[in-house]
Amino acid sequence: MKVNPVLEAMGGYPLAEIQMRARALREAGKPLIDFAIGDPREPTPEFIGQALRDAVPAVSQYPTTIGLAELREAVAAYLHRRMGVTVDPDTQIIPTTGSKEGIFHTPFAFVEPGAGQGVVYGTPAYPVYERGARFAGAVVDPIRLDGDFVLRASDISDEIWDRARMVWSCSPHNPTGSVTTVGELADLLERSRSEGALFLSDECYVDVYEDDPPGSVLQAAGSDLSGTLAFYSCSKRSGMTGYRSGAIIGDADAIAALVAFRSTAGVAPPEFVQSAAVAAWSDDDHAAERRAIFASKRAVLRKAFEELALPVVASTAALYLWIGVADDIEATRKLLEQGVVVSPGRAFGEGGEGYIRLALVPTLEECEQAVDVLVECLGT
Repeated sequence: MKVNPVLEAMGGYPLAEIQMRARALREAGKPLIDFAIGDPREPTPEFIGQALRDAVPAVSQYPTTIGLAELREAVAAYLHRRMGVTVDPDTQIIPTTGSKEGIFHTPFAFVEPGAGQGVVYGTPAYPVYERGARFAGAVVDPIRLDGDFVLRASDISDEIWDRARMVWSCSPHNPTGSVTTVGELADLLERSRSEGALFLSDECYVDVYEDDPPGSVLQAAGSDLSGTLAFYSCSKRSGMTGYRSGAIIGDADAIAALVAFRSTAGVAPPEFVQSAAVAAWSDDDHAAERRAIFASKRAVLRKAFEELALPVVASTAALYLWIGVADDIEATRKLLEQGVVVSPGRAFGEGGEGYIRLALVPTLEECEQAVDVLVECLGT
């Protein structure tokens, strides 16, 4: 059977393969503590589930692509509280079925297939930037990150800027937890505009942090959102990974293009999920409570790596710890044998070799249990 050659070349989703191996061990009766996938175990706040249940209609009908007005207004109100920015909910916001879906599909609206247009992103990276670009027919231009794992405008060569159609940033960063400053986002936006590229800022972890709240490209852009889109999600902020609820905010013309494309693709989120998202975006207390839980987990795990004298790189925000090791594949294998599942850095692309990623998803108690295994396996 013939399949799309892009799918054939790229193979399966790399983190899914890790989960398949872990599932086989679990089904064989081996207890596991799973740090591989960013899917937290804390219950979704009850008021969010209640909002969804209350919104399930007696008659089910298709949702509109532009989404419920009250959802767009709730997102706009959140952005004003959190970022101090003002956006037009009628023209500058569109809901998505989770940020992953929105990230994957966006290149299809803006890339001319086979025209040599580039999609730029820092690597290691969330794999969906590359996958969406390749399926849309773009050239992919990964920029290798190291040091503090922050992508800056000066990291991108003039040759790559010349063919750039889209430039991705991710802050707080997946997989490393690094944070890009508003000034650095402003530099990327300014250069993208000058080169005629659309600047895309993945900010789905912006409410998961330890120190100062991370900034947004929306702050860097001010009142002029031309040439930029920011991607947001309820998944980590509100424990709604299974609800699949996110939003894209920015350039009104780009949002209009996405409305046209997404109407064709049929990816509008159900309206009862949108109602749950209205409740989530309208409340900040639950996000602060979840942030404190993740910080406690991070503190427990950091102690293990300090004892081992292994470098914890960046890792001040998002949902992850990014740890330097001698061999990421060997470290992953040894830990898996002892019931602790992590992700090898190379699963996130070039530049990830020699690191492992721990997602702060097990319970605090499980994190405490994992410390002894981490010290034993990585200390030998």
